[in-house]
Amino acid sequence: MSYYLNPDNEAYKSIIKSKVFVDKSELIAFTNSCLRLYDSKNICVSRPRRFGKTVNLNMLAAYYSMGCDSKEIFDNLKISTDQSYKEHLNKYNVIKINMQEALSRSNNIHGMLEYIKKIVLWDFDEIYPDVRYFDRNILAFCFEDVYRYSKKTFIFLIDEWDCIFREYRNDKESQNKYLDFLRDLLKDKDYIALVYMTGILPIKKYGTHSALNMFTEYSMMESIPISWSAGFTEEEVQTLCKQYGENIDTMRYWYNGYILDDVKLYCPRSVSTALSKHHYADYWTQTETYEALENYITINLYGLNDAVKRLVAGEKIEIDPLGFTNDMVTLTNRDDVLTLLVHLGYLGYIFQTKEVYIPNKEVRDVYVTSMNKSGQWKETVKFIKMSKELTKLTESKNSEKVAEVIEQVHRTEIAPIHYNNEQSLRYVVLLSYFYSRERYNIIQEMPSGDGYADIMLVPNFQNPDGIPIIIELKCNESPETAINQIKNKHYYDALKDYNSVLLVGISYDKKTKKHECVIEEYVM
Repeated sequence: MSYYLNPDNEAYKSIIKSKVFVDKSELIAFTNSCLRLYDSKNICVSRPRRFGKTVNLNMLAAYYSMGCDSKEIFDNLKISTDQSYKEHLNKYNVIKINMQEALSRSNNIHGMLEYIKKIVLWDFDEIYPDVRYFDRNILAFCFEDVYRYSKKTFIFLIDEWDCIFREYRNDKESQNKYLDFLRDLLKDKDYIALVYMTGILPIKKYGTHSALNMFTEYSMMESIPISWSAGFTEEEVQTLCKQYGENIDTMRYWYNGYILDDVKLYCPRSVSTALSKHHYADYWTQTETYEALENYITINLYGLNDAVKRLVAGEKIEIDPLGFTNDMVTLTNRDDVLTLLVHLGYLGYIFQTKEVYIPNKEVRDVYVTSMNKSGQWKETVKFIKMSKELTKLTESKNSEKVAEVIEQVHRTEIAPIHYNNEQSLRYVVLLSYFYSRERYNIIQEMPSGDGYADIMLVPNFQNPDGIPIIIELKCNESPETAINQIKNKHYYDALKDYNSVLLVGISYDKKTKKHECVIEEYVM
């Protein structure tokens, strides 16, 4: 049996038999539409670990490969209703390579490329023994010779394409050699019908070795029109929860939050494991060590420390992702780091506003754990832990203690140059109420009544009998003024389904740096 050439469909058969299976076969309709098109046939899909890249690649192999008969599989999947379905089913020479596997069987990049060439030629000799080769030392020439002989174009399915840039992060010579190999093998070749390449990182950008410019990239930044294929969608997860008898609100709380081109996505690994175990925990993050995140959020770059704190507090941060060179070492400013964290799955990204954010509880837990292990974040972690008590103090209307805690956080967390910035006070309040997310949905600038409430804490599914909390912030004015504004502008109108609401006014004086708080229960 061949190794890389024309694989069978056993890998995808085992996927279909999994406890949790989601039919993503409509992706095939998209790849069919790209076949043999000069400007579309080269596809690079970058996703975080455990987001289904290899599953989709195995599906494409089972569908296109001449080495198997997959009609029985795909006749029962969504792709079977597409008009292109039968035309391309099992009609192509398919080359399927896992670059990480090839690298692990070699000592260096040279050994890896020689290994790939040797295995491919082994397959060629078995399946096409009569082909005469012009030069067996150059793999591209060998593909040309097989194409001329067989009259069959190739589909390349390359998994973990970026392993060199992850394993050999600082070895520019090896990276260049690898890019040269891919460029010579894949660029402007008549023998290619399609290249579908997956990895964690988008294609590396630097100098003349940006020459894989024939690829259309689909990343966690933008993936139109295949955004829905990047993970489990909201509709798919709702269906799975009904099938397995799980609470969709619990699933959302733990794993929802990624938004790709307006499509809400969940990490497949996390959802599948939670459904299989009927238990919720940090499953995606188990595939990486906590130190992996810690290494990036502790880099000494201007503005990064402040950005991470604001993200943990629940804020969105605007970034410029264009300077990112698509590697893990050339990080020259905070936006490079934050962009990398999007590709790694540690941040979500909103394309329209170019904002990043922490998507859900599972990922938020990793930040807290990573910060807890690093001495750089001791004070921040201390206040995060204090936030459990602050929620209780607010619910019990202990306004004096609430003001005391927020003042302590404000004085410690905010540099003097930013201290009198009202946005800084908002960040401080959000950080101070960090653990309230366990029982409340935190909404900023909530439109309600005749304006926008600064912060609302609305009881979530884990706190069905809770009382909503409206927080209004004031600078150089009294907390009573904040309470009156809530009432006069009817900010509680959005909470008419509740019997009562806690109104919280928080103020501070720029000169004295004194914080005050008033908490009042308002009966609807």
